[in-house]
Amino acid sequence: MAEQPLRDHAKDAQVFAERAGTKAARKLRARRDAARGVWFGLGMMGLIGWSVAVPTLLGAALGLWLDEAHPGTHSWTLALLVAGLAIGCLNAWHWVARQDKAMRDDQEAVDE
Repeated sequence: MAEQPLRDHAKDAQVFAERAGTKAARKLRARRDAARGVWFGLGMMGLIGWSVAVPTLLGAALGLWLDEAHPGTHSWTLALLVAGLAIGCLNAWHWVARQDKAMRDDQEAVDE
C-alpha cells in the first residue's frame, strides 16, 4: 500500500522534470532568437513585398510593350498587371506557408 504513493510521486516528479526541461529549452531558444526578431520580421516583410511587386511590375512592363507592339481592343497592360499580381501573391503565400511550417517543425522538435 505504501509503495503506490511512492510510485505516483516518482512519476509526477518525472513529468515535472520533463515539463521544466521543455520550458527551459524554449526560453533559451527565445533568448537566442530575440535579437534577430525585429530584423527578421522587417526582412520578411521586405521579401514578401518584393515577391509581390516584381511579378506585378514585370507583368505591367510586358503589357505596355505588347500594347505598343500589337494594339488591340483589350488592354494587355491591365491583364498582365493582374496576372503578375496574382502570381506574386501566390508566391508570397507559398513562401510564408513554408516558413510557418519550418517554424512549427522547429517548435515540435524543441517540445519533444
